[in-house]
Amino acid sequence: MALLPGTPRFTAAMVAAQALTQIGAFTLPALLPVYMARWSLSGTEAGWLIGIFFAAYVPAVPVLLALTDRIPARRIYLIGTGATALAHLGFGLLADGFWSGLAFRALAGIGWAGAYMPGLKAIADPLSGTAQSRAISWHAAGVGVAGALSFAMAGAVSALAGPDAAFVAGGVMASCAFGIALAILPDTAPLRRPGAGALLDFRPVLRNRRAMAWIAGYCVHTLEMAVLRAWAVAFLAASFAVAAPPAWLPGPTALFTLAGLLGIAVSLTGNEASERLGRGRVVSLAMLSGAALSAVTGFAAGAPPLVALALVLAWNAAIYLDSSALTAGTVQAADPALRGATMGLHSMAGYAGGFVGPLLCGVVLDAAGGEGAIAWGLAFGHVAIFTLAGFAVLRRLGRGA
Repeated sequence: MALLPGTPRFTAAMVAAQALTQIGAFTLPALLPVYMARWSLSGTEAGWLIGIFFAAYVPAVPVLLALTDRIPARRIYLIGTGATALAHLGFGLLADGFWSGLAFRALAGIGWAGAYMPGLKAIADPLSGTAQSRAISWHAAGVGVAGALSFAMAGAVSALAGPDAAFVAGGVMASCAFGIALAILPDTAPLRRPGAGALLDFRPVLRNRRAMAWIAGYCVHTLEMAVLRAWAVAFLAASFAVAAPPAWLPGPTALFTLAGLLGIAVSLTGNEASERLGRGRVVSLAMLSGAALSAVTGFAAGAPPLVALALVLAWNAAIYLDSSALTAGTVQAADPALRGATMGLHSMAGYAGGFVGPLLCGVVLDAAGGEGAIAWGLAFGHVAIFTLAGFAVLRRLGRGA
């Protein structure tokens, strides 16, 4: 029997399903050095394997999410979690090189397109105001915790049973999310609201300057987050190979798990601060801090290990600070009749950034020699250009709203 949408129990169950779907998403970034060695990948090829997840997500999400304005979200969500499970199982059991790995990573991107924002929309639709904003924040926290634990789980399972088993574990978790959705999501079509327009007509969304301001911010936010998630473990491993860390310091996968968990606390704090101080102020602080930290972090490769780690943690915290605030801004600025389409465009723009960032990072890393402080500094430093450009667009659109 389905739980009543809008209730705390329903929200908690959906957040749990989202976390189970997400927990395998960063297995490849966590194990990227392993697969680069196993499959003899260049930095550019590794960037493609990370980035194709986002590239496949981008064209899928506007279609799948806009459909939730017309058909039960349950059907889209089951497609998403099912595809995610198949993608992780296929990567672990069948992939044997770059091209097969690329195909399963693309399927994972399509799966996440059917789960991430449709799941969030199922949580947000019955709510409004502060209750809606806080539910969105807790959803971001659940997904963020799962993303952080993805690194630890991948490292632990790989150490016990090999890297392929880590992907299988992610597939099993996504299958559990499929079961939760099957049990709790109602199979009822949404009310057809006046003004909904044609299925993929995004022109009314593009005319909504308030929504587009937050969407611009989310695009560069996701680019920044994707770069750090994709390359932080490889960066720390390369840095620690030059300057050995103290014996008590955990390995890179455990350290980036810690970074992700700390980021969740920052995200929740950022959302509450935006309710009290204003969303624009919090987002501005996050974007400008992130730009500054991206410009310096890579140059710490080979520096004392605690310096490199501190910069990664600080940059990660700056990225998370506006994570919930940006999405809540888009949801609350959306016309209720076009919320699915608006969130679809929001997510499409964000994950377009998520595709570009890791790939360009790999390309720049290769072009700069592939190792050393200069190479890493340029690979991470290019992100500041995108972040500042996004900040300028956000401010311009926000003033005109």
